[in-house]
Amino acid sequence: MNLAQILALILFIAMFVLIVMDKIERHYVTLACGALTLVGVFGIAMRSTDAIVETLNVKSIFTLGFWYAAGSAEESTAGINWATIIFIAGMMVMVEGMAESGFFRWLCMKLAKLVHYKPIPLFITFMMMSAFLAMFIDSITVILFLAAVTIELAKLLKFDPVPMILSEIFCANLGGSATMCGDPPNIIIGTSLGYSFADFITNTGLIAGISLIFIVIYYFLVFRKELAGEKLSQADVDAMPDPKEAITNKTSFAISSLIFLCAVILLVTHAQTGLTVAFIGTVIAAVTLLVAGSKALKLLRKVDYKTLIFFIGLFMVVGGLEQTGILEVIAGFIGNVSHGNLRLMVAIILWVSAIASAFVDNIPFAATMIPVIKSLAATQGVDLSTLAWALSMGTDIGGSATPIGASANVVGTSVATKNGYLIGWGKYCKSAAPATIIVILVSMVFIFVRYC
Repeated sequence: MNLAQILALILFIAMFVLIVMDKIERHYVTLACGALTLVGVFGIAMRSTDAIVETLNVKSIFTLGFWYAAGSAEESTAGINWATIIFIAGMMVMVEGMAESGFFRWLCMKLAKLVHYKPIPLFITFMMMSAFLAMFIDSITVILFLAAVTIELAKLLKFDPVPMILSEIFCANLGGSATMCGDPPNIIIGTSLGYSFADFITNTGLIAGISLIFIVIYYFLVFRKELAGEKLSQADVDAMPDPKEAITNKTSFAISSLIFLCAVILLVTHAQTGLTVAFIGTVIAAVTLLVAGSKALKLLRKVDYKTLIFFIGLFMVVGGLEQTGILEVIAGFIGNVSHGNLRLMVAIILWVSAIASAFVDNIPFAATMIPVIKSLAATQGVDLSTLAWALSMGTDIGGSATPIGASANVVGTSVATKNGYLIGWGKYCKSAAPATIIVILVSMVFIFVRYC
């Protein structure tokens, strides 16, 4: 290994360790390591301005293909994936607009009322709703609102919200794996490899749909005693607030619902229209802010800029591994171990991704593995999409196994803890780890049968 490779690897490992330790906010960690990659690896060790330019990748934003690219990859996959960042930023603005109008709270209360606030129907309905919403909206936002409403219902109806919160967290991660816009790893995979919403929904979506059946049954069996033991007071049910009270502004509610519907339609049809996710994210954000009027600045202030900065730094560090050839070495190692056997490659990628994502953030892992699977596909002559679906399911679902594996897990357990319902590692992993294994096994069998 040369000096540039050693430095790039040290910075990458240091970034991962610091993220896992969680002593410094993760956006500071990735941005600092990214800056050191540009200066130390590219500037001092490699003395290559081309490597810096390719990693920053700013020029791609000013190309037609970045905004309109029918049937082709949306941008250069090297360095910072600006399509991912712009799309996530746009969706963040839209979600804040929906939250401001009371959309999420209204939806939760409406569904709870439809099932007459009964524990078992409520449990299953909220699991299904969590999975469905996470197909289109960031799982962090989904869990933030679902957990809060679940706790509110628990206090009014006198039941333990922990089983529901645990199942909602898992289903949010599972639902996010179904579409290109559901989980950040899928957004990165889709924009980097040129896959459409339809590509995901017809591949990982089918896996997620089959898995959801198993997971609903599994969680029902795990928590059936707690659910069967819940006794609701009729007076409490009658005292429940009207779902309409959650709507802060009827006009804003109607418009935000329409914007969400338009976003879904644009995402579903973007392969046919040629409109990239960067374009869709920008338009959705612009319309949301235009409709918000005087509240536009308030919505912009609520955007999670720390996550966007985290992505920028992350892509720079991964760019260091890519530019120095480290990722090609990793791909070569997997190729040698598997001896070109596609099933073995899929199993390695799926299980390694799942295990790694259970303990470290699945976003940097996915970003790191994309160039690896590209290299594997090129050198071993295997189908890239098959490896991509294995990577998607492994990173998305593996993160569900532990309380720190995915951001939605951290948010859900934090909301519960703040309200006096402590969810420790033991309680969380007891139900989530077996559920994760179930989905990974379903994914492996599905991929073997359909693609290998």
